[in-house]
Amino acid sequence: MGGVVRVLGVDPGLTRCGLGIVDGGRGREADCVAVGVARSSAEDELASRLLAVGDEVERWMDAHRPEVVAIERVFSQHNVRTVMGTAQISGVIALAAARRELPVVFHTPSEVKAAISGSGRADKNQVTTMITKILGLSSAPKPADAADALALAVCHLWRAPMMDRLAQAEARAAELARNHRARLKQAQQATQARTGGKKK
Repeated sequence: MGGVVRVLGVDPGLTRCGLGIVDGGRGREADCVAVGVARSSAEDELASRLLAVGDEVERWMDAHRPEVVAIERVFSQHNVRTVMGTAQISGVIALAAARRELPVVFHTPSEVKAAISGSGRADKNQVTTMITKILGLSSAPKPADAADALALAVCHLWRAPMMDRLAQAEARAAELARNHRARLKQAQQATQARTGGKKK
């Protein structure tokens, strides 16, 4: 696809799981391919709900063939039950991605907000407004979970090059440190050999 990367953004939720497919890779350009929501009924058993959302996400993965999956990192807030459901859905999606050998990357809500709006404290409406502008959509994606999923995908597209550069810099620094330690060790051994040779 000539340098274009396709990302599946997921705003995990048990009742509504936002899904957004975005193509990008040419600077800050990004195109919306698909957006929607996987739903499950609060009346159903947990296992059935996980299966319903998981099946829909797998359909999206097979239909749109993303190269990477970006999921919102869950934070423990006030409602523990909501967080548990969200974490379980994240696990189901990560498993589906692993089965297809797709890399999974987690982004925090503040990382997404900062990438999309320039402020880690932006509210949902600001994120929705910005993602609608960035992707050139004729109307705002609804519900908010769908807009959040698109924002996650774009956040990953824009952050990934920076994350790669950081990883490369860390790898180079680690290699320099290893080489430095090796040279120190060689110098110490050489010193010991010289001083050891002089001792009677």
